[in-house]
Amino acid sequence: MSQEDTRIAAKLNVRWLGKVPYREALAVQTAMFSQSSNQHLLMLEHPHVFTYGPSADLKNNLKCDPTQVGAELVKVNRGGDITYHGPGQLVVYPILSLEAKHGVGGPADMQAYVCGVEQLVIDTLAELGITNAGRFAGYPGVWIDHQSATPKKICAIGVRVSRGRTMHGFALNVSTDLSYMREHIVPCGIAGYPVTSLTELGFNFSVQQVADVVAELAAKRWTNGLLDRHDVAWSSPSQNLEFEKTSIQITERKPEWLRPHVSHGAEVLATKKTLRNLNLVTVCEEAGCPNLSECWADGTATMMVLGERCTRACGFCLIDTRKPLAPDANEPLRVAQAVVQMKLEHAVLTMVARDDLADGGMAHIAQCVREIRRLSPNTRVETLISDAKGTDALDAIFLERPDVLNHNIETVARLQRQVRPSAGYARSLSVLARAKAAGLTTKSGFMLGLGETQDEVEATLIDLAAVGVQIVTIGQYLRPSINHLPVVRWAEPAEFTNYAKFGEKIGIQHVEASPLTRSSYHAKHAAEQTVSVQLVSIRS
Repeated sequence: MSQEDTRIAAKLNVRWLGKVPYREALAVQTAMFSQSSNQHLLMLEHPHVFTYGPSADLKNNLKCDPTQVGAELVKVNRGGDITYHGPGQLVVYPILSLEAKHGVGGPADMQAYVCGVEQLVIDTLAELGITNAGRFAGYPGVWIDHQSATPKKICAIGVRVSRGRTMHGFALNVSTDLSYMREHIVPCGIAGYPVTSLTELGFNFSVQQVADVVAELAAKRWTNGLLDRHDVAWSSPSQNLEFEKTSIQITERKPEWLRPHVSHGAEVLATKKTLRNLNLVTVCEEAGCPNLSECWADGTATMMVLGERCTRACGFCLIDTRKPLAPDANEPLRVAQAVVQMKLEHAVLTMVARDDLADGGMAHIAQCVREIRRLSPNTRVETLISDAKGTDALDAIFLERPDVLNHNIETVARLQRQVRPSAGYARSLSVLARAKAAGLTTKSGFMLGLGETQDEVEATLIDLAAVGVQIVTIGQYLRPSINHLPVVRWAEPAEFTNYAKFGEKIGIQHVEASPLTRSSYHAKHAAEQTVSVQLVSIRS
């Protein structure tokens, strides 16, 4: 283990992720459970959802149709019966590597771990001034007035431990709507005792205040107080004054290393002609990519499908945001014909976000992949996709098994809501996690220059590595117009080099990082290198 690996493994990587749909959080923690050996603590809220384990008695303990009360119903691989998660409830997922119960090679002490989780909650409540919380014999979780004749459950616990690795966790009722547990289910299958919350007990704490205490105590319990915490912004962009204060546009002229040398030679003109003849759009042109001449001179272009109008208005992007037109059914064939005419060995497809379509445009992308493989079976295909709102529509892409599945996280956790308010940090991690679980080579990218710190960039790389991402691109943000987010700083070339070294040290197979790097820059080389690393790993 390298010195960098040892440093990261020694600390608790704490992330506040905001309000995250249950299935997305499950994908992220499942990936961190299987792909990472580091210590993670995910904290979040869920929209209304009922979850249940394999032994749950739904016939007797589910008293409603979840869809009628605005809730999902999700089966999970954990202990316990049916439970509820929702707004006002702090949900915490520790993803930890436990010490063996009887030395090296032995099983982890699951009972001790569960007791430790319970004690973490008890200590948290004590820190908040609630001294009558404890264990209630025979019933897991944390209870108020646990020694009285009328105990009330304030925290549900459901964990899974496999090969010394943990997932799932606990849900602490802060200001939760308790009617979901009192009227619609028998929480945890326990009918004889009620539930409660901090608000009902007369304590006016916010979820953030409780999360702050949990994070500190969890680090003391599991990593000797060492933690690295990064939060998705707690407030909306209009309320977040911190970003407005730090995002002051720099006045220095663009440095020389950000001035691309454009040369429209014969190869560039030939590529342009091919694309125009087939009525295709490239992101190279639409997004004002600084590498256009270099890539086109090499006979490579990133084709943008589903039109040239996007349904999202991200603060960094030049793409047209007027109402999009209907998808062109003939576009997949034209894309494949362009690949053939350009003799591409590595074709990159990207897309505008199409939230106006039921499947987010995923079936159209899948058809493009099929057509390329039909007309040019030896061409490697990379797809740079939107998040499709995290729906199962993504499976249409996964089933086509593109050689590289790219989805950009774009920026660090803290700046997500300002940079791309219609997307999300956890959602992007979940898309990448699901693609990795489907056996695909996964890729992501983000920008520097929006106000992020070194610690935040390294944390983002840690999170991408933790969900199994194999290729990462990092480039300098360039403001496309006065109406877009300002550039806060120009990152020096040496910074990109250092981040590339950091990412590869922590397990990302290839990091393409330079001021002018964009998502598809050197995509062919990155894919080839990743495949070669995988082959070496298999052979060894």
